[in-house]
Amino acid sequence: MQGFFGSTWGMILIYVLLFGALYFFLIRPNSKKRKEEQQMRNSIEIGDDVTTIGGIVGRIVAIKDDEDAFIIETGSDRVKMKFKKWAISSVDTDKGPSEKEQQLAKLKEERAKAKAEKKALKEQQKAEKQ
Repeated sequence: MQGFFGSTWGMILIYVLLFGALYFFLIRPNSKKRKEEQQMRNSIEIGDDVTTIGGIVGRIVAIKDDEDAFIIETGSDRVKMKFKKWAISSVDTDKGPSEKEQQLAKLKEERAKAKAEKKALKEQQKAEKQ
């Protein structure tokens, strides 16, 4: 009898582990990235500053949903160009703090408030003892 890895089941196990590693290190992150990019492209609004795949920077002045395209205005001479939505590389408009950042700020505020209340309580107890 050969060892475990010489058997058919051992080879099947190796292939399953190899496919699992490929899935978690290559396929899954790539599909997550693609989904985030699609969400970013679908959430653009008129007035957003964008950069295209070709490096053209401009502000969106119109969105054509029926053509899956948008029109940007670029430069001081206000040249308008039409691009497909897949050509957006990034949205450069800062839309304020994200939900996580808001939650962190709220937690910090609550901690500071609790710390101040605790300090005031200690000072009050000190004053009562004297």
